[in-house]
Amino acid sequence: MKIREMSLLPDPRADLLCYLVATAAATYALTGDWRVDHVVISCRSWLSRNRLSLPWLDRVRLGQLALQIARRDLRGAGIALRQADVQGLFTGDMKLNPASTVVQRMLQVCRHALEDHRFA
Repeated sequence: MKIREMSLLPDPRADLLCYLVATAAATYALTGDWRVDHVVISCRSWLSRNRLSLPWLDRVRLGQLALQIARRDLRGAGIALRQADVQGLFTGDMKLNPASTVVQRMLQVCRHALEDHRFA
């Protein structure tokens, strides 16, 4: 199957950002560390799974934005992630759980953040 350029598609950017935010927040809830390497690996994994590509600079910018949202903006949106909440964020195959109200709220935060940021 052909790999598509993600910058041409509207919704996947918000979905990817939400996935990265959830991964960063989950990692922090479980380890107490903000792991940039987990964000990088998660980005590559998500893009591969969805057969999409994204220029490296956009991946870096989304990763930075994901960490910023996870560190600062989730709490401001009333989202406090605890260890017990982590499992509910993801499905068995490590996709975001669309039934999770926390994931739904994270996606809203991510969509608003993307509206405020410009990407090439």
